[in-house]
Amino acid sequence: MSDILKPSRRAFLRGSAAAAAGLTAAGTARASDPDPLITETQDWAMVFGDGVDATPYGLPIQYESDVVRRNVEWLTADTTSSINFTPIHALDGTITPQGCAFERHHSGAIELRKQDYRLMINGLVDTPLVFTYADLERFPRENHVYFCECAANTGMEWAGAQLNGAQFTHGMIHNMEYTGVSLRTLLGEAGLEAAGDLSDKWVYVEGADASSNGRSIPMDKALDDVLVAFKANGEALRKEHGYPVRLVVPGWEGNMWVKWLRRVEVMDGPVESREETSKYTDTLADGTSRKWTWVMDAKSVITSPSPQAPITHGSGPLVISGLAWSGHGAITRVDISKDGGKTWETARLAKPGEKMALTRFYLDTDWNGEDMLLQARAMDETGYVQPTKEELRDMRGENSIYHNNCIQTWHVKPSGEAENVEVS
Repeated sequence: MSDILKPSRRAFLRGSAAAAAGLTAAGTARASDPDPLITETQDWAMVFGDGVDATPYGLPIQYESDVVRRNVEWLTADTTSSINFTPIHALDGTITPQGCAFERHHSGAIELRKQDYRLMINGLVDTPLVFTYADLERFPRENHVYFCECAANTGMEWAGAQLNGAQFTHGMIHNMEYTGVSLRTLLGEAGLEAAGDLSDKWVYVEGADASSNGRSIPMDKALDDVLVAFKANGEALRKEHGYPVRLVVPGWEGNMWVKWLRRVEVMDGPVESREETSKYTDTLADGTSRKWTWVMDAKSVITSPSPQAPITHGSGPLVISGLAWSGHGAITRVDISKDGGKTWETARLAKPGEKMALTRFYLDTDWNGEDMLLQARAMDETGYVQPTKEELRDMRGENSIYHNNCIQTWHVKPSGEAENVEVS
């Protein structure tokens, strides 16, 4: 028999693994028992289904209604200036559907029509310009897949295990394909000769919402890979993601990805705005704070099994899955530990890592029904290795909020349930 026709080890799941455990695993039938879902005609095979126009804009089927963004009620005083979380525990692959992608608002999501949209380029430019949405569509477009991560992602875990679910510990992140015009192109249209030496220049970007969420960006980043985006995953941006136009700042903290982008000003230096002084600075152990910590360092999390995605099939073959990413470039390797960091196995990357994009990893293993302390540890193309929480605390103490990229631990119990625990 050729190798391609030989049954794999996992083909024997149908009977051997379940029988050995004394279980009938979900979706597994004993070969000796007729399965009525196969042997009997089902209701759905005897009637007509919905017509092609039943749902003009496709929606998830009702059986997946639990795969939604969620907030944490006690986290903020009001949902207008708040955040919700991507259900990363329930997704696979790397692309985040827009309808599941986390939201962060400083004054709520606004409705702005394309016809009313304007983008101003001003400051130290040769010719100040104002673009309409239609103007932006006429420039050469680029398509890139990037992750967007809130600087506070995993921030509540600094002082110990807090929230019981990957959605809540690591769900302030999404990964989408963005379409738009490079900021470099638009700055080139305005001309930068008036700015002189660009090595010490900055741009200040702000949004059209009430908060404006102004942020300063060094010119070298602005001229590198920053994108003025008007599509995500092939369709128009959703309202909550900045429709009709947002900024994309690859690899850098999400609050710099200004939504409803209305102005880009070329300046001699940073503005030192509220969102880059009193907020989005990293408190150190001695009480001082560091700023300009834009890049999101290498990080990973196991999404399954995890507290919201327990093992339900009993012992035997198990797929451990998760996500890894780095703002410094591509992920090159992810290791998995089942014993809290004592020993490690190298996971399989679903495909080679891409710069500033999520990477999916898998470890195909066997579980004997014993306790596990599951951890993932990511490495990127610069050689950076994701640190333990103890290593981060040695540098910054326990009072920080932002840029917590420590190794996460799930305690998987013999029942298959998982819990957020700390193994420093």
